Amino acid sequence: MTRTGAGQTQRAVPTAGAIWLAPIGVGDDEATITAPIPQSLHLYLTEALFRRLKDDFNLPVAPAHSIRFVAGIRDPVIREIGCSILSELINETTTGRMYAEIASLMLAGRLLQKHCDSGACTPTESSTHSFDRSRLRRVLDYIALKIADDITLAELAGVAGYSQFHFVRKFKLALGIPPHRYISRMRLENAMAELAAGKLPLSEIALNAHFSSQASFTRAFHRATGLTPKEYQHRRR
Repeated sequence: MTRTGAGQTQRAVPTAGAIWLAPIGVGDDEATITAPIPQSLHLYLTEALFRRLKDDFNLPVAPAHSIRFVAGIRDPVIREIGCSILSELINETTTGRMYAEIASLMLAGRLLQKHCDSGACTPTESSTHSFDRSRLRRVLDYIALKIADDITLAELAGVAGYSQFHFVRKFKLALGIPPHRYISRMRLENAMAELAAGKLPLSEIALNAHFSSQASFTRAFHRATGLTPKEYQHRRR
């Protein structure tokens, strides 16, 4: 594949795992494909997302425009984020929207850390400080109270009094898992209790756990427990 943009002409073989980057505002002015290429995942990050990171870390005025225009690079972190997003698209979870927000923040942070034209784009703030206990308790209490609602990353960060980027990092440091996985775990535990009680139909339990369908809930439940919801229910009787 050959592409032209940002005053450059680049040629590369788009093999599996190869990553192509372009800063915001710079697209492929001209792209030519001369042979079949693997399926690709296209991820677009908004400028507003980079502005949030700029405010958090005192970055340059336009960090989104400082991402390198490069083709065919390898980055295991970006690859892992991309694969996890693809997995979320294929296998629905209870916190898909929140995971997309977290993945976007992590991807933007990685781009600024490793693929920025200026070293000034590298975040210098350290996240080694622990999550304040009182803030963490407020967040966990909020999640417990709002578990039936559509909880957003912005809400939780606001409750904690941190930026979204700092909140995600501090939460994972404190509990060992990111907030979307913690919420998924709490919703799964609620679903298990509802199954054991046997008072609600499976379709309603799936809806309460924030799944769009009973089938997707059954698949996710089986991945987490090794049992289908019906099998779990029968074992608890």
